[in-house]
Amino acid sequence: MASLSFWNGERAVVLLVISAILLSTPFFLFSQALALSLLTIAALFLDIRLDNSNFSVPFKTRYLLMDYRIADELPFGSLGFMDFMPGASSGILLGAVTLPAVLISRLIQLSRAFSAHEIGIEELGNLKVQYWASYASCFGVLFFIFFLMWRSPNNSCSNSSCSPQDLKFSSSCMVSCAALCCVSFGIISYCGLHTVLLLLWVLFHGLAAVKLIQHLLYTFPSCASIGEALLATSGLVLYFGDMVGCTIAKIDGYWIPLDLQYGVKRSEISTIIQGVVLGLLLFPILFKFVLQLWEYIASSGHSEARPCNEIGLALIFYSSLASILIVIIPSWMQFVLDFHMHPLFWIIRFFLSEPLKRLSLCIYWVGVIYASVLRFYNISKNSKVERILLRKYYHLMAVLMFLPALISQPKFLDLAFGAALAVFLVLEIIRVWRIWPLGQLVHQFMNAFTDHRDSNLLIVSHFSLLLGCALPIWMSSGYNDRPLAPFAGILSLGIGDTMASMVGHKYGVLRWSKTGKKTIEGTAAGITSVLVACSFLLPLLASTGHIFTQALGLSSLGCDRKWFAGGLHGTT
Repeated sequence: MASLSFWNGERAVVLLVISAILLSTPFFLFSQALALSLLTIAALFLDIRLDNSNFSVPFKTRYLLMDYRIADELPFGSLGFMDFMPGASSGILLGAVTLPAVLISRLIQLSRAFSAHEIGIEELGNLKVQYWASYASCFGVLFFIFFLMWRSPNNSCSNSSCSPQDLKFSSSCMVSCAALCCVSFGIISYCGLHTVLLLLWVLFHGLAAVKLIQHLLYTFPSCASIGEALLATSGLVLYFGDMVGCTIAKIDGYWIPLDLQYGVKRSEISTIIQGVVLGLLLFPILFKFVLQLWEYIASSGHSEARPCNEIGLALIFYSSLASILIVIIPSWMQFVLDFHMHPLFWIIRFFLSEPLKRLSLCIYWVGVIYASVLRFYNISKNSKVERILLRKYYHLMAVLMFLPALISQPKFLDLAFGAALAVFLVLEIIRVWRIWPLGQLVHQFMNAFTDHRDSNLLIVSHFSLLLGCALPIWMSSGYNDRPLAPFAGILSLGIGDTMASMVGHKYGVLRWSKTGKKTIEGTAAGITSVLVACSFLLPLLASTGHIFTQALGLSSLGCDRKWFAGGLHGTT
């Protein structure tokens, strides 16, 4: 019985992918590979413990709601506990190893480029630091959760399941990983101060991840599983850490080690996306401060405080948002990242460099979105089709929108993904805060496509689809010797995930585990559909010049099939 609970489909696929990555790792990345092995063992150990227990962690910190008007919509008891998505598995193994596995895969790819003298040592060293930073974030959260499990008296974990021996095992893994990190930095460093600064930088990411995941799970209860929260936390910490490293290095580069100066040349598009996304993620903090300041000023001259009405709140919101997007973010780009002009002017000039193609693409996108949203919204209101299947039609819509653009206008698609992510963030902030006049309308519209996977407070399904398609494209920028890598998200989500859900829902009989809903038939359909799509896509890429010959593309398919087959199961 224990072996059946251990070998569910998700764990088997994750371990298979990690094994393939470790076997392809060169010797000079031995410390990173060994650290990933320890991280996988610790995450698997904790994943089994969490799935076999009824885990809820009490917190004494103050509940931080973004809007007091949403408090009535939260489930009872969410103010005192860190709640996870109901009915979902922990997913902590997949959430913990995903980002380090992706970064070490990128390290393997860049090592081939370095051997061919196509990149410099700075880019490789920078990516190593980012790997250890993401690694520290994931392992710090794992150790923190296990410590809470061991200390919490309210869990159903018995002393036998959360024993001191378990804590010793987790502590041993933690010490081993810290030693590996020190050895790795000692090898690439030139002096003791350099190593100390690198270790402090990595430790900063680990502590920030622990603090951030507490805040996310406590501020947005029941919005995600532990694994999803861990993946989002490690990604946000790494992204914000990059911003902090660039800013500090610009202010005083003497105290920042060479690898932390992020001296790798960035494209203008990646610079704009990073600035806008980070600015919008920090915007709620600024808006809350401005709102508190406004209420303090309004109440200082009167005996009774006068809260802002809807119109006044909207004026403060839109003025603060405009100041962030027009003044603060462009100023940071020009100072820290040496951006040579206002980003808005650069975007206009970039669009006008090929106006006919890009305008035609925009018109095509608007037409597809309008027809799809109008059709699916009416179906969702008048049909009994399950929401999970209805939302898969949007995955097919993503294929229709993004696949032609990725082949014909890849750089413009990069920028369009960033613009779409910014629009989604703004609309979600407006929906959560109920900002007049769009807040209630956006909330009603989004509720038509939500299901049990979304909460009343935060809706993230559209973010998952967008980032799932965009991240492989963004991470494939620069050196890339795998022509199918940018298409990984579009094919796996748009085709593989859709086919897996439809076939599994209609014909699925054999389940990967007794408690899960994923079926073997669905997983097989998803993998097969992606491989079939790749067989049609490769000749098309060869004919358009994306790859030099079809033979080169076919050899890449042999390498990428393992990636697709391993990565699909998490979304079936």
